[in-house]
Parts: sequence; C-alpha cells; structure tokens
Amino acid sequence: MNEIPVSLEGAGVSVGIVRCRFNEHVGLGMLASCAKRLHELGVADDSITVVTVPGALEAPLALQMLAATGSYDSLIALGAVIRGETYHFEIVSNESSAGISAVALDSGIPIANGILTTENDAQADARIEQKGRDCAEAAIEMVNLGRAIDKRHP
Repeated sequence: MNEIPVSLEGAGVSVGIVRCRFNEHVGLGMLASCAKRLHELGVADDSITVVTVPGALEAPLALQMLAATGSYDSLIALGAVIRGETYHFEIVSNESSAGISAVALDSGIPIANGILTTENDAQADARIEQKGRDCAEAAIEMVNLGRAIDKRHP
C-alpha cells in the first residue's frame, strides 16, 4: 500500500486570504491567528495576500478572482456568520459555503473554509484562534498533497 504522508511544509507556498468584514472582530482575530501559523509553517510574508470583502456572500467571488490569477497555491476564507432572528442566517451560511466549495472544485485550488457559522458571539469568539490555525494548516497540507499526487502521477 502506498500512503502519501501529511506535510505542513509551507516554504515556497503562496496563499491568498479573503477576510469578511462583517463580524469584523472575528475575522481580524482569525487572520492574526492564521497568519501567525502560516509563518510558523514557513510561508514567507510576501507570499501571503489578504483581501477583504463586505461579508460571507461576497467571499466566493473574491476567491474566484484570486484563483483566476494563477498566482496562488491555496486560498483561505475567514469570517463569521452569527445567527440572528431571521432566516437570513441559513441563506448566508449555506450559499457562502456552497460558493466556496464550487470555486475550489472548479479551479482545482484548495480552499480552507474558515467562515464560522455559530449560534452566538460567544461561540464565534471561542473558535477564533483555533480556526485560524486550522485553516493555515489545511491550506498548506492540501497544497503539499496535490504536489505529492502530481509527482506520483505526472
């Protein structure tokens, strides 16, 4: 059996990050955590590009625009959709997630979806640091997985 090992080596990896400004304190906290972990994994500061969008519904289009440049090995979406009193929460959560998945599958570029969907601010706050780190690791791991698969099956 051939097994491709997990690699979190970020040297030489370029990452595009889309940060949603709605629930901004969550997005900013996640960005700080994500950037810190990317640096720990060896991603150079000049290999990270950050763009902001109004909210989660705009994130897929920004990711698609970044993917279309061909300049990024991986992309990350950061933000939060926090339940309110209306059905809007479900629409935003479902559509942003579906859009992000579609961009990843259509472009072939891995996207770490760090747009939290929580019941309240406390749940979002409790997940800021870890989710930012998780997204950094997922982005790098998936780039390395793709490279390893390409080497085995040129």
